[in-house]
Amino acid sequence: MAETTERVLRLLGLFETRSVWTGSELTEVLGVTTRTLRRDVMRLRDLGYPVEATPGVGGGYRLGAGGRMPPLLLEEDEVVAVTVALRVGAQGIAAIGEPAVRALTKLDQVMPPRLRGEVAALADATALLPGATDDVDTAVLVVLAHAIRDHVRARFAYTGRTGDVTERDVEPYRLVATGRRWYLLAWDGRREDWRTFRLDRMAGVRASTFRFTPRPAPDAVEHVRRAVTRAGYGHTVRVRLTADVEAVRRRVPPAYGTATAVGPGVTDLESSADDLADPARHLTMAAYDLSATLTVLDPPELDQAIEDFTTSLAATRVRR
Repeated sequence: MAETTERVLRLLGLFETRSVWTGSELTEVLGVTTRTLRRDVMRLRDLGYPVEATPGVGGGYRLGAGGRMPPLLLEEDEVVAVTVALRVGAQGIAAIGEPAVRALTKLDQVMPPRLRGEVAALADATALLPGATDDVDTAVLVVLAHAIRDHVRARFAYTGRTGDVTERDVEPYRLVATGRRWYLLAWDGRREDWRTFRLDRMAGVRASTFRFTPRPAPDAVEHVRRAVTRAGYGHTVRVRLTADVEAVRRRVPPAYGTATAVGPGVTDLESSADDLADPARHLTMAAYDLSATLTVLDPPELDQAIEDFTTSLAATRVRR
């Protein structure tokens, strides 16, 4: 019975690797007779897998649609990657959040203890802002997640925005996924301050054996959100909109601006850019969509950038 079960699972696995198999190919790979192959196909059908058979030249067996999902045989790095995707879905997309949590629970029940530890470290060390993320090296995520869990210092080479490469030795506290990238919130002892690091700018990431005592940390999501909207840009802009703060946040994603309520129906919005023409365009369109009045708080040059944009927009409409 054990041999039969193993063979049927192997047959199911073969159907996952190719769309169509001929009978002769399957009997050769499995080392069975045609009669045994037919019995194994029937066993799969009895279990709810719609194995279709097409006679004649060019025919063969294939796993059709509409049946049960076949079991997935995942490599260890694939399990980590699936976990990252499920956590993004669970916390970032309301429609699939609950099924994603169920899937995570099933994975945790069947994975080996060592791998469960890696997944748990990643889950415990991660916070999410709404939105999808760029590709990230799961090995880097796992190393940092373990360092966060075990309270050991992390070391890596970091390329700054200007292209300068520096060696960092930090106390890692939290991983945060924004709408575009992954970040690490860490305490940088050399600078005696909290710092935010983009994972795609790290190289040679490794956990040390030096433990640290966790210190009171700021809210990771809020800290990274502010760092993303401020740091490394030529201009920081602040405007006031006559709109509810929740409406502004729905119109302007957190990764692109920080909205703060200053009164009923009045919201201040802070963002950053290298070229004032960009916030002039985006903020003007946001104010239009919200039917709100926009007042520039800082810098004064933004007023001229907005005027240039609206003049250009009006001229375009006239030409049409």
